[in-house]
Amino acid sequence: MNAGPQIELAGIERVFHLGDSAVHALAGVDLSIDAGEYLSVMGPSGSGKSTLLNVLGLLDSPNAGIYRLEGRDVTTLSPAEQARVRSQRIGFVFQSFHLVPRLTAAENIALPMMLAGVAPSERAPRVEKALADFGLADRARHRPDELSGGQRQRVAIARATVMQPAMLLADEPTGNLDRATGEEVIRLLEELHHRGVTLIMVTHDQDIGARAHRRIYMEDGAIKRDSLRDGGPPLSPGPGAPGQEGKSQPRAADTRSGKDE
Repeated sequence: MNAGPQIELAGIERVFHLGDSAVHALAGVDLSIDAGEYLSVMGPSGSGKSTLLNVLGLLDSPNAGIYRLEGRDVTTLSPAEQARVRSQRIGFVFQSFHLVPRLTAAENIALPMMLAGVAPSERAPRVEKALADFGLADRARHRPDELSGGQRQRVAIARATVMQPAMLLADEPTGNLDRATGEEVIRLLEELHHRGVTLIMVTHDQDIGARAHRRIYMEDGAIKRDSLRDGGPPLSPGPGAPGQEGKSQPRAADTRSGKDE
C-alpha cells in the first residue's frame, strides 16, 4: 500500500465552454487527503463542489493538473483502466439515489459485482449480508418505487460499498430526505468511516458539514478555506458526530418522505 496521501490533486483545472464563454469550474485546485479521513466539501451553488467530486471519482477528467490516487497518476489511464479503478476503489452515493427502477433492491446491490465479473456464487452471500447490514432483508425483492426515501438511500449505500471501496464519495446524500431520515443516513455513512473508509461528502447543510473531521469551503472553483490547513475547524462537530454515537449498526427511518427539495 502506498505510504503517502491516498489522494493528491495538483493544479487541477476543469473548464466548460458555453458558447463563447469559458467557465472555470475548478481553478488550480491543490488538495491532499490521507486514507481514512472524513472530509466535507461546502460552498455556494456553482462553486465547483460536485465537479471536484466527479473528478475525484473519475467521472470527469480535468483539463490540466495531476490527480494521484494511492500514488498512481490516474489522469493518464485509459477509460477502461479508469473504469476498473472506479469499480475496485471508489463508491458513490448521490442525492437522487440513481437506482435502476426495474431492478429489485437485491439486484441493484448486486449490479457493481455483475459489472466487475464477480461470480454468482460469490455475489449471492455478499448481497445477503449487505441487505442484513443495512436493515433491508425484508425489502430484497422490492423495486425502488416500492421503497421509502430512506430505504432507497440505504440500497444506494449498500450498492456503493458492496465492492469494499477504499473511499466513498457522497454528493448531497440527504438532499432528498427529511431531517430525521437524513440524520440516519449520515450515521450510516459515519459508521462506514469508522470501519476505515475514506468519506468525502459534498453538502450545503452547515450542521452536516460540521460533523466531518475536516472541512473545506469552495468559491469560484477554488478552495478558499481548509480547516486542516487553516489551523482548526470553523464549526464544532454536531451531537451526532463520530465518537459520540454507539458502535451498533444504525438503521435509517422507514418514512416515505423522499420528495425533492
